[in-house]
Amino acid sequence: MLNEKPLHASLKAWYAQPGDRFEVPVDGFVIDIVRDNVLLEIQTRHFGAIKSKLATLVCSHRVRLIYPIACEKWIVQPSANGNGFVTRRKSPKRGRVEDLFRELVGIPRLLSHQNFSLEVLLTREEETRRFEGRRRWRTRGWVTEERRLLEVVDRKVFETPESWLALLPDRREPFTSRDLADAIGIRLDLAQKMTYSLREAGLVQSLGKRGRATLYEVGAK
Repeated sequence: MLNEKPLHASLKAWYAQPGDRFEVPVDGFVIDIVRDNVLLEIQTRHFGAIKSKLATLVCSHRVRLIYPIACEKWIVQPSANGNGFVTRRKSPKRGRVEDLFRELVGIPRLLSHQNFSLEVLLTREEETRRFEGRRRWRTRGWVTEERRLLEVVDRKVFETPESWLALLPDRREPFTSRDLADAIGIRLDLAQKMTYSLREAGLVQSLGKRGRATLYEVGAK
C-alpha cells in the first residue's frame, strides 16, 4: 500500500462498499478487495504483469478485474524551460470501451473463463507530467508522473460470452478486422487486437481469407 498510486487508491475508495475487506492474502497473492466470495482486482495498466496471478486465482475463485479508461483527460505539466509556469490543458484524446483490448491481448483466454469477469470504468482523469529531456525522445521528453481520478462517469461489465460479443456491430455476417474498424470507428490496429483476443477466447473463429485479410465469424470451432 505504501507504493500505491493515487489513481489506484482513489478507484479502490470509490469502488468500496460496507463489508469489503482490503489487501487480503489469498493463495499467496494480495487482493485489493474481497467482497463476499468475489476477488476484486484494480489494474490501471499492464494486464500482462498479473497474467499468472489471474490464471491461478480463477481456478478456484471468482475474480473481477477492474480497469479505468479515461474518456476525458486533463494534462498538467510545468514549463520545459523551468520558468515555474504550470499549464493545465484538456487532451484531445477520448478513451472508449474498446481501448481495453490494448491490454486484453495479454490475457485473452480469460475472457471466456466462467470465473472471470471484467469491469470497465469510464473516467475523467488528471495526468501530471514531468520533463526528462532527451531520455524520453519518443514522448518529446515528457513522462507521466501520476494519474488522479476526477470522476467516474460510466461503467460496463463483461461477465459472459454474450457481453463480449455485444461489442461486434453485426454478428450475422463474416467480417475482417478492417470491417470491424470501419463499422465502429476505431483504428485498424485496435480492431486487430479485438479479433485476436476474441479468437483466442474461442468467441470467434477464422474462416480463411478475403484477399490478404483474415475472415472471422462468431462461434467456436
